[in-house]
Amino acid sequence: MAGVILVLLPHVLGPSTVGLATESLGSIGWLLVAGGAVLLWLASYGPGAMDPEARADEAVRGRRGRAGVRLRDAADPIPEARPVIASAQVPSAVSVAPRPTSWGPDVLDVVEWRRLEALVEALFRQAGFETRSQSHGADGGVDVWLHTPLAPEKPVGVVQCKHHRRPVGVDKVRELRGVMAAHGVGRGQFVSTAGFTPDALAFGRANEINLLDGAALLALISRRTAEQQASLLAVATEGEFWRPTCARCGIKMAERTARNGGRPFWGCVNYPGCRSTLQVRSSQLGVEREERVADAHGPA
Repeated sequence: MAGVILVLLPHVLGPSTVGLATESLGSIGWLLVAGGAVLLWLASYGPGAMDPEARADEAVRGRRGRAGVRLRDAADPIPEARPVIASAQVPSAVSVAPRPTSWGPDVLDVVEWRRLEALVEALFRQAGFETRSQSHGADGGVDVWLHTPLAPEKPVGVVQCKHHRRPVGVDKVRELRGVMAAHGVGRGQFVSTAGFTPDALAFGRANEINLLDGAALLALISRRTAEQQASLLAVATEGEFWRPTCARCGIKMAERTARNGGRPFWGCVNYPGCRSTLQVRSSQLGVEREERVADAHGPA
């Protein structure tokens, strides 16, 4: 800026005012302009320059800071993260399981929560029900509404699914019973791949809620014809069946890793607009870990 001012100053004041200093000021100004251009290039593209993604991150944090939004700090439970680049230099930390070709416990272990819901919905359609569901967002405590062709407007049953690593507790089953009472529905189904606590089992038996763990779900599938079982397997393993869906946005999540080189996790591709995260399952890393979701809906 100083160089530009010195270059323009002789033209503004005129040669009669500046006198013999006109040529000197112009030369000094052009030297400052050239030096500033070199420094700007080094800051943007030279050694040690910040990469474009980092500059974008800094710009986003700066806007949030000016808007008065609390910035994430070291005390937050989930560190700020960036996508892991799938390349030879930065290999993926996630081990993708091969697509299952037959039914077994491994299928329920490798599929993500949205594929589990789609599988359960397809299973009830094969049983003759008309089903209604939504792919993401707040579900009101129900993943699938069951209807009959004779009374398509009023639901006759509700289904809730949880792709958990720990047994579902009685509180979740109570929530489903509350939805049943509010809508006058007499039939409830709760599917949990990790099973249920003893209190949850007792509450389900006393309140007409059929609780299905992974083994019970596989038993139902085994009673279908070979063609129906193949159709259900195709639903469960459709697309990137192993990559979790963002429960809030309804789109596939991206593999991310903490800036400090911490454990990999799944993050929504709409970050920072959506901060939903999910830990990579132990079956994909070969290390025993708990699954955790930072969202009210979904597999947590």
